[in-house]
Amino acid sequence: MAHDHAHHDHAHHAPHTFNTAFALAVLLNAAFVSVQIGYAIFADSMSLLADAVHNFGDVCGLLLAWGANWLLTRPARERYSYGYKRTTIMAALINALLLTASVALIIYESIWKLWHLTPVHAGIVMTVAAIGIVINGSTALLFMRGAAEDLNIKGAFLHLAGDALISFGVVIAGGLIYWTHADWIDPLAGLLIVTIILWSTFGLLRNAVRLMLDAVPHHIDHTAVLAYLNQLNGVRAVHDLHIWGLSTREVALTAHLIMPEAKLSDEDFRVINACLRHDFHIHHATLQVESGHADHPCHVTERC
Repeated sequence: MAHDHAHHDHAHHAPHTFNTAFALAVLLNAAFVSVQIGYAIFADSMSLLADAVHNFGDVCGLLLAWGANWLLTRPARERYSYGYKRTTIMAALINALLLTASVALIIYESIWKLWHLTPVHAGIVMTVAAIGIVINGSTALLFMRGAAEDLNIKGAFLHLAGDALISFGVVIAGGLIYWTHADWIDPLAGLLIVTIILWSTFGLLRNAVRLMLDAVPHHIDHTAVLAYLNQLNGVRAVHDLHIWGLSTREVALTAHLIMPEAKLSDEDFRVINACLRHDFHIHHATLQVESGHADHPCHVTERC
């Protein structure tokens, strides 16, 4: 396969570890879940218990996300040349599956409660859920700055923000039960929680699966990247263009450039890599330059 030059962008950016945020979120939410489960059983509240189960799943998810985020900072090794970056994708996927599993439990318990109504201690429900709003909302804010650029951090943020929203709904449900004495509101609130969980989880699950399959990340415009490479001086054609996520935070690119009458200098590569990082958020680019001569064809074009 003929080629003039291959170039790798080795720019590395130290990621935010969010260790303090994860530690606070896990400790506070784990302590609150244990209290919440106890009071949910005492108050005989399905909505509060459903919220507690959801919170427990999120604590497990936070632990997974924390571990994956730490592995993201580990250096590359001989066998793991990209380090352990893809563990963040695995953690995001497991996070989404944990939430989906909790949905099944909430559905079952809520339907059972609808057919076996019991009195609910609405005052306890409202008080405990209000505390949940404060804890979940404050810990969600710790992850807000990283949610836009990292799917793993976004998963943690969505879990905690969703928990705060659900706790708010439980407070409202408790208030309605307190004033109307309609105990059926409690299991109905549990089913509404399911809807919120599914809505917040679908996007996370979809993006995690896409990254696991090495699809082009959702925030990358494949057509725009191809157009940019095609308009470079001396480029006659581009083939074998691949864009995929190394992690929930970093994106890689490889491409073959057909340049029969020109070559790229080190400065050209520097400018191209800088543009790919700034305009397209692509952090690792490898470009192979080919003359396109008929005597030295690139057989990869037959598959790409």
